[in-house]
Amino acid sequence: MAVVKRIEEVAAQDLSHEVDVVNVTKQVLLGPQDGAPTFAVRLFTLGPGGHTPKHAHPFEHGVLVLEGEGELWTEAGSHPLSPGTVAFVAPDERHQFRSGSNGVLKFICIVPAQVEA
Repeated sequence: MAVVKRIEEVAAQDLSHEVDVVNVTKQVLLGPQDGAPTFAVRLFTLGPGGHTPKHAHPFEHGVLVLEGEGELWTEAGSHPLSPGTVAFVAPDERHQFRSGSNGVLKFICIVPAQVEA
C-alpha cells in the first residue's frame, strides 16, 4: 500500500548534545514504520554552525542536498555541499556533515531500513 505524507507532518527529533552533535534535527520521512522493508528516508536539518559527529558505521548512505551550503568531511578530504549535490558515504567511512555558519543545511539521507527499525 502506498504511503503519502507531507514533511511538516513528520515529527523532528533533536539530536543535538553539547559537543559531538550541534544544532541537528532528524525526521524519518519513510521507513520500516511505513512498511518499507529495505530502506529509510531521513531529512536532516543542520542549523547555522551545526554538525554531526565525526563517525563511521557499517552501512552506506546516499545523500541529496536540498537547501543551504555546508561540507561533508571525510578522512580523504572535505567536499562542498549545496542544493543538488549528491553524495555516497561508504560503509565504515569516517565522515561528518557541517552546515555553513550563516544558514541552514537540509539534506535527504537514505539508509538501510534496519538503521531506523
